[in-house]
Amino acid sequence: MLALAGCAAWLAGSMALPSGAGTVVLAAGLAVTVWLMVQATRAGGTGRRPRLDRDRRRRVLSLLVVGVGLVVLGGTLLRATGRAELTVPVTVAVGGALLLPLASLLDRRSLIALGAALMLLGAGGAVLALNSAGATESQGVVGLVGGVLLWAAAAQQAGLTTQLRNRIRR
Repeated sequence: MLALAGCAAWLAGSMALPSGAGTVVLAAGLAVTVWLMVQATRAGGTGRRPRLDRDRRRRVLSLLVVGVGLVVLGGTLLRATGRAELTVPVTVAVGGALLLPLASLLDRRSLIALGAALMLLGAGGAVLALNSAGATESQGVVGLVGGVLLWAAAAQQAGLTTQLRNRIRR
């Protein structure tokens, strides 16, 4: 799931680039996402965790619904008030904030660090958006960096960083 979220963030960042470069960057991001998901499946990183009980699953789904609602409502309100350049930074910050309670529900402490990093990235992107002439800089920086952070977390949770460390030590 983190790899797909990274792809979505990368998509938002690549949309800020000019059409030729943006297409190449987007294609590279899609390739990284597919590679990461294939490697995670091969490493057994998906489907190996114990299933969530009904109460935890309900709370995770409610967090996801609240997150999507906040992003859609916030993006709509920001566009209506003329602050559309804040949409991507606010979306990344909201996603980071939702990772904090999700970390305890899923028993994955690394999501706390990821959530904090995404909230800081969103805050920095908002400052950049308010101090620049358009959405290009903040959308590009926040989207691309957010995508890399999410991909790195997906690789770590799939065990790919451990495999890499073991290959280096040989």
